[in-house]
Amino acid sequence: MSDKKVMFKVRNLTKEFKIRGKKIGEKPQILHALSDVSVDIYEGETLGVIGESGCGKSTFGKCLVQLHKATAGSVEYEGRNIFELKGNDLKKLKRDIQMVFQDPFSSLDPRMTAGQLVEEPMIVHKIVTDKAERKKRALELLQTVGLNVQHVHRYPHEFSGGQRQRINIARALSLTPKLIVCDEPVSALDVSIQAQVLNLFNQLQRQYHLTYVFISHDLSVIKHISDRIAIMYLGRIVELCDADIIYENPLHPYTKALLSAIPPESPFEKKERIVLSGEIPSPIGDQIGCPLAKRCPNCMERCKTEIPKLKEAEDGHQVACFLYEDK
Repeated sequence: MSDKKVMFKVRNLTKEFKIRGKKIGEKPQILHALSDVSVDIYEGETLGVIGESGCGKSTFGKCLVQLHKATAGSVEYEGRNIFELKGNDLKKLKRDIQMVFQDPFSSLDPRMTAGQLVEEPMIVHKIVTDKAERKKRALELLQTVGLNVQHVHRYPHEFSGGQRQRINIARALSLTPKLIVCDEPVSALDVSIQAQVLNLFNQLQRQYHLTYVFISHDLSVIKHISDRIAIMYLGRIVELCDADIIYENPLHPYTKALLSAIPPESPFEKKERIVLSGEIPSPIGDQIGCPLAKRCPNCMERCKTEIPKLKEAEDGHQVACFLYEDK
């Protein structure tokens, strides 16, 4: 990916939430949702972000589209930090970055038809002012995602889950974005429908030259759609490399355990299951040492007090682990 253009430079991105104390006068505690996340997002790629529930992957996506305001760090786009943009510059950014959410029903206004839902962003951003032209554009987008003219005047409750998600995708495309953040877009769908929607994402990427940040907890989905994969654990990226490499040669102990959970393709194939014992540390309060230290079979003394940085262990393969520090 080194020969590709960097579209977004994420540096030391941190997001903390204050949690009010249960008792009167008790100081609020800090929940560390994202901690020191740094990654480049290349033009035209699909960056898969995977990890267990609560690891911060959705928070990462929402910070990119500014649904969450970052506590610290920067995201550089076209030479400027997106968190410093205001006015027309911020409005342009919001056209360039769109999001497809996990729940296809709750993310659609039940009072609006499919056509109106696709038209709405064009009205808000004033990119197609002629009403007839706007309706024509909405129909074209719905047809692009596999719906047709008979669906234009239907309401969200009249569609299946897969069709609703197609409306969400058409709505995201209406502003001609450069990056789409896909937050678990197929997790609420049946397996057969998942494949159709994933194939649609691939088709649209080629057609519109899109860049995706694809967030999921499903290892098979991420493998199918991603060019590179970032493994997240407790608010940090612990491993980052090309999709094929991470499945063939995982380095981080957490990644190895995560991938060992994938069932073997053949019933005759023997596969070692790596189980991490112990409880997942709390993201609330002071974070000392490697977040995996208490569960890691390779834990060293320094892991309990120092946090490893994400560094290149092999060509194009980054890992945050002291085991590979001198390699």
